[in-house]
Amino acid sequence: MVACFDICQYRVVTTAPAPACCAPSPDPLPGLDEDAAAAAAAVLKALADPVRLRLYSRIAGAPEPVCVCDIDDVGVSQPTVSHHLRKLREAGLIDCERRGTWVYYWPVPDATAAARGIL
Repeated sequence: MVACFDICQYRVVTTAPAPACCAPSPDPLPGLDEDAAAAAAAVLKALADPVRLRLYSRIAGAPEPVCVCDIDDVGVSQPTVSHHLRKLREAGLIDCERRGTWVYYWPVPDATAAARGIL
């Protein structure tokens, strides 16, 4: 095994410390503060589910409030649609109002601003 080592290998080894790549910056790097990161994460988490993303895109793309009776064909049952709409409301992405038997949903203005700022 000793024969496998070449004497030249030992000549290139140095014990000098590696040079620093750069001096530390006196200014902090740009980025999100803790509150902005939490707000953006809440929005992204709410929209991370494909069903919620489809629901939000339909509501946000409508010119006027959308009746829950008009939300169909999202691939899940009505109780599951209600669950996802509640999650979107809790994230502050949509708001709603009961009008008689039906509930109408609309997007909250600038609710996605926190997420858009990092994307």
